[in-house]
Amino acid sequence: MQSYARYLGRRIIYMILTLFIIISVTFLLLQFLPGTPFANQDLLTETQLRLLNEKYGLSDPIFVQYLNYLKNILKGDFGISFQFNNLPVGQIIADRAGPSFQLGIQAMVLGTSVGVILGILSAVYQNTWIDYFTSVFAIGGRSVPNFVFAVVLQFIFAVWLGTLPIAFWRDGFRSTILPTLALSISPMAEAARFVRTEMIEVLSSDYIELANAKGLAEFYVIFKHALRNAIIPLLTILGPITANLMTGSLVVEQIFSIPGIGEQFTKSILVNDYPTIMGITIMYSVILVVLILIGDILYGMIDPRMRLTKGGN
Repeated sequence: MQSYARYLGRRIIYMILTLFIIISVTFLLLQFLPGTPFANQDLLTETQLRLLNEKYGLSDPIFVQYLNYLKNILKGDFGISFQFNNLPVGQIIADRAGPSFQLGIQAMVLGTSVGVILGILSAVYQNTWIDYFTSVFAIGGRSVPNFVFAVVLQFIFAVWLGTLPIAFWRDGFRSTILPTLALSISPMAEAARFVRTEMIEVLSSDYIELANAKGLAEFYVIFKHALRNAIIPLLTILGPITANLMTGSLVVEQIFSIPGIGEQFTKSILVNDYPTIMGITIMYSVILVVLILIGDILYGMIDPRMRLTKGGN
């Protein structure tokens, strides 16, 4: 127990160091973005530009700006948006997080659930039409961008059949169906591919043959014994995929006119809204490292051997 606690302590330290590096590198890279955050700069006098730079702290040396930003972050202050005058970045993110998080969670649950089922069926019925269909779907789902699926779904269900809204965030749950389907294709394909590969290997293991020799029901053997070990590698990709979906797909949110984080991030880059770019990047990074930590914890819950190995390092 103590060894596992030490392992978690090290992981938390690594998380903090990772976030520090991400914040530092992102802050430095933003200094090289072309243009300025001030619209109609040509219409401003030198005095007006100087006052604006002083107001937002842009006239200070970069190192001073960096230290001030770190101190403000520790206090939970992400600064004021350049795009929306006097509006805190934290409020912008909070207002935009709801739609992105809802779509991300729905897409992750749907994609993972269906993907795991497809992977199991593909492994159990290997070299049948089910297996071939799943393999083709996994390749296509990983290769084709999600915004292509978004446009196709819009045409089929909104334009051709007219059963679902084509865009906007107005009709409650119905407005989330098409973007959720578009975003779920990628995790669905990844889950199907990982589970199929691992299930084929696990189903040929000695302990599975022993379980079958004991006369245990096939359903029990697959879901009680085989799936538990086959699903472990899937956890390695769930963290990054979930973080990406929860923070919004840039293009998909634009296509469906969803007022989420992805859409705001795109607009912020176009106008050099540094505080908003930094705030969204930090939020994404925090979600990512936390989900990776949760994945490591789940490793130990699913497979005690991993818990003992990691705790002993």
